[in-house]
Amino acid sequence: MASTNELPAAWSRLDVSAGLCVGTLITEPHGFRLEASEVVVVDAHERFSCRYTVCTDLAWVTRELRVDAISDDGVRTLELVRTAGQWWADGARVLELEGCVDVDVAAAPLTNTLPIRRLGLVPGQYRDINVAWVDVPTLRVQRMRQRYTRLAPSGGLDRYEYSDTDFGSYEFTVDHHGLVIDYERLARRIR
Repeated sequence: MASTNELPAAWSRLDVSAGLCVGTLITEPHGFRLEASEVVVVDAHERFSCRYTVCTDLAWVTRELRVDAISDDGVRTLELVRTAGQWWADGARVLELEGCVDVDVAAAPLTNTLPIRRLGLVPGQYRDINVAWVDVPTLRVQRMRQRYTRLAPSGGLDRYEYSDTDFGSYEFTVDHHGLVIDYERLARRIR
């Protein structure tokens, strides 16, 4: 996978009136950290921003997530922690999330890197996974079943298809870091 873009990456949102996301991937001694922020204007009445950090182990299994959101409804914070397969949201155990390995911050292209790197699919393979999906800006968290399919490469880029029963399916390309370049109908990398 080749890319002329350097980290941090920036994406323009395609599904809203205006939106910009900037994020990076950091290698740490015991895992990886994803840092990102996003500002979104849906329409004249809905706008929000969020900032999030995801920490994983060396196998790309999520250990914790912190999301801060600002919207017309005020400021919210969510802290998710995964310990020994058990999930905790703001200190309270969340049984619904047991068995989830990844987190997905709604419409944030950076969190797609987690299953891409963790699953290591080859072209033609797919995997159904359960994730802790976080809605932004409400920061409600729920279990969501998602499918990642690795497609044949095109134009020197690796391609994937993402699908779930709530939002449908989308194709996207990634760079050599596993970071999204173009995400059909959602986001396009601008740097």
